[in-house]
Amino acid sequence: MNATLPESLPVVVAGDPTSRSVLVLHGGGGPQTVAPIVGHLVPTHHVLAPTHPGWDGTPRPESIASVADLAHAYLARLVEHGDQDVVVVGSSIGGWIALEMAVQAAADEQYAGVLGAIVVIDGVGAVVEGEPIADFFALDARGLAAVAWHDPERGYLDPARFTDEQRAVQQSNGQTMAAVAGRRMSDPTLLARLASVEVPALMVWGASDRVVTPAYGRAVASAVPGAEFVEVAAAGHLPHLEAPEATWAAIDPFLSRV
Repeated sequence: MNATLPESLPVVVAGDPTSRSVLVLHGGGGPQTVAPIVGHLVPTHHVLAPTHPGWDGTPRPESIASVADLAHAYLARLVEHGDQDVVVVGSSIGGWIALEMAVQAAADEQYAGVLGAIVVIDGVGAVVEGEPIADFFALDARGLAAVAWHDPERGYLDPARFTDEQRAVQQSNGQTMAAVAGRRMSDPTLLARLASVEVPALMVWGASDRVVTPAYGRAVASAVPGAEFVEVAAAGHLPHLEAPEATWAAIDPFLSRV
């Protein structure tokens, strides 16, 4: 792979640079959806939170055409910067990227020691028999809120209230997501490849998620050697937005152990 990240890629860098690094990867909704994770981890970690190429108006090189390409590009950037023992925390598509990074790191000696652990929050990407991923691209705003949130009214964003600029960014993000993740938001080979993951893994899942159900999450966790699974009550696809304290209660003890 020759996938590379644009040098101009926006990256939030925060926290003590002498602390352990955490790479926070957002999902289809863009970087603002993981802002609470960044804010929670900054006091105790050195946090890196990039905007994926093609999201929020950023350039996407032709070499970034899949989640596997993104995973390779992020691993290469960590190697370039000399980072070691990095924790990758990914939400939704970001969780898929985290899984793919762990698989690639296990297969290539140049990445030895780069990753220390992964935390996947309601990640998509795998194909689980009997637990299909919701067809995101077929849903309107009401339908998306219904599958993604425990409280759909809280998650509903009225398109009529969007500015032209916000509407353009949302449409562009959707096009990038389709190009990189595919309209099915999955890779049929991923589930079987997860057996090669060598770093500690935590799967955090909203109990009310209907984009990828808790049963889907448990199947993914079962495919990763030694992975832990924690279900967050009263939360959907973004538990860190709906039930932040319960989400931190799942993540913090894991990070203190690994």
